Amino acid sequence: MRVDRLKHGEVHARVEELADLLVDTVEGGASIGFLAPLDCADARAWWQERAAGAAAGQLAVWAAHDGKRTVGTVSLAFPDKPNSRHRAELVKLMVHRDARGQGLGRTLLTTAEAAAAAAGITLLHLDTETGSPAERLYTTAGWTRVGAIPDYAASPGGVLRPTSIYYKRIALAPAE
Repeated sequence: MRVDRLKHGEVHARVEELADLLVDTVEGGASIGFLAPLDCADARAWWQERAAGAAAGQLAVWAAHDGKRTVGTVSLAFPDKPNSRHRAELVKLMVHRDARGQGLGRTLLTTAEAAAAAAGITLLHLDTETGSPAERLYTTAGWTRVGAIPDYAASPGGVLRPTSIYYKRIALAPAE
């Protein structure tokens, strides 16, 4: 399994694979901002918008590839305000249903955390559906749960669910 940071052009080049992953993740029940069924065209359009964010330096995207297709992603969204340049939001950690249970989620999370430290980020934050399998991943990786907001987002099936907020302090990477 290879995990690489995708540049602007690479996000565009992989839009089909990334869209397939997004559709699979939503079909698998993950609450990542979309309702099921997610149309492939909508998933492609969403990723094309992310490519613009990557080109502008507002988003860093990593993709895991198994030699045949993209099976996982994670991104860091960077704030545009001067008083928040020390932090980033971890967004859209996705693992294809066929690739789950092999530690890929942890690998993607660790990759994003290391890249954040190397970029001078000292604080990461995220939100995830309360009670989801993702909560166990974040908790065991040392993230701190701040609390939950009731009825924050709809699940892929359209049911309002609570969302848990997490943060993690990141040590800066040593200078080489």
